[in-house]
Amino acid sequence: MDTGHTAWILAAAALVCILIPALALFYGGMVGSRRILNMMMMCFGGVSVVAVLWALFGYSAVFGNSVGKLGLIGDVTQYPGLDQLLADNPDAPIPVALFAAFQLLFAGITTAIIAGAAAGRMKFGAWMLFAGIWSTLVYLPVAHWVFALSSPDGSVTGGWILNGIKAIDFAGGTAVHINAGIAALALSLVLGRSAGWPKSEHVRPHSRPLVLVGAGLLWVGWFGFNAGSALAAGNSAAVVFLNTAVAGAAALLGWIAVERLRLRRASSVGAASGLVAGLVAITPACGAVGPLGAIAIGAIAGAVCSLAIEWKFRLGFDDSLDVVGVHLVGGVIGTLLIGLFAIEAAPNKTAGLFYGGGFTLLGTQALATAAVLVYSFVVTWISAKIVQLTVGLRIDPEDELRGIDIAAHAEEAYVIDEEPVQLGSPSRT
Repeated sequence: MDTGHTAWILAAAALVCILIPALALFYGGMVGSRRILNMMMMCFGGVSVVAVLWALFGYSAVFGNSVGKLGLIGDVTQYPGLDQLLADNPDAPIPVALFAAFQLLFAGITTAIIAGAAAGRMKFGAWMLFAGIWSTLVYLPVAHWVFALSSPDGSVTGGWILNGIKAIDFAGGTAVHINAGIAALALSLVLGRSAGWPKSEHVRPHSRPLVLVGAGLLWVGWFGFNAGSALAAGNSAAVVFLNTAVAGAAALLGWIAVERLRLRRASSVGAASGLVAGLVAITPACGAVGPLGAIAIGAIAGAVCSLAIEWKFRLGFDDSLDVVGVHLVGGVIGTLLIGLFAIEAAPNKTAGLFYGGGFTLLGTQALATAAVLVYSFVVTWISAKIVQLTVGLRIDPEDELRGIDIAAHAEEAYVIDEEPVQLGSPSRT
């Protein structure tokens, strides 16, 4: 057991945990003032459902030995309740229980990302049920495909994307961002548009400072997400950390540059969204490219995602907080551009097309992307339909118009005391 590696992954896991309130603030600032509590509750609630399921059978489904030889799903009976992970393992560089906790947070934040597509119009109970179904039927199999490593002696069979076609996804571009982004599209199609969309007052961000604060905290937490995926305190983590920093910055600049050219302004929400788009895009590529490649991927993602968020208006689907335009499009860009910008000096030690590697890697990345897109969309759509036909998805139209916070939680985020306070009177708590 290496205490240095263990200390770093403990810190990285804490940084990934910061992503939960960061996403809640980022999403919460982007919705209307009468939707913020529900939006934040969807983030925290979805993560909580996933955490319990992860301990019961989720870890086994992802990192258990594959059932059969195809690498489709792990054995859910292998580590029930995770009691088997508590003992010291002298052969592991970090405690297995720590690795399980680190990956638990990946599963939770992936589910929470989807909530942005359903802002303000989905029953809270229906969301909690959907979160449990989706994480079980979609996230766990896809994460097994991407993250579960086969043992060198063949005694443990891992996922087919990682071990079969050998696609590169350092920290979760396919399993996390493409997966959540295409799921958000499927859910938004089943759920339908918000009342008054796209001109409803609830569509406008009610607190741009919260959006910026949330984006900044996401940047901080993302260092744990990406660099922690090296699973060691060493050169790989350092390279990934550097790539994550410059890609996020380049994407912010790319997004506001497009805004400046198209709209003659550079908005705060655009800057925050561009930053997140760059972090999404570099997630799969952070161990495969150098800093110049990271800057290129970030800048491309920021510019393209800035244009992609307009698709929902042209195609007529209500993706409330642009999960599709940022996470799906950014995830696809980052995953595919590995095939162009990968460099052998990076931790993944593979060359892309621009560095003499040919088209093979690009084709492999495209196959992994297509597989996750198709599986996640189909199963998510069916899952959402099942919830719709059983408990229903949408809140009442009247509750949607007056704001979901009071209807779902009997609370208001901001209570203004209109009674004047007399000078010299006792202060009120």
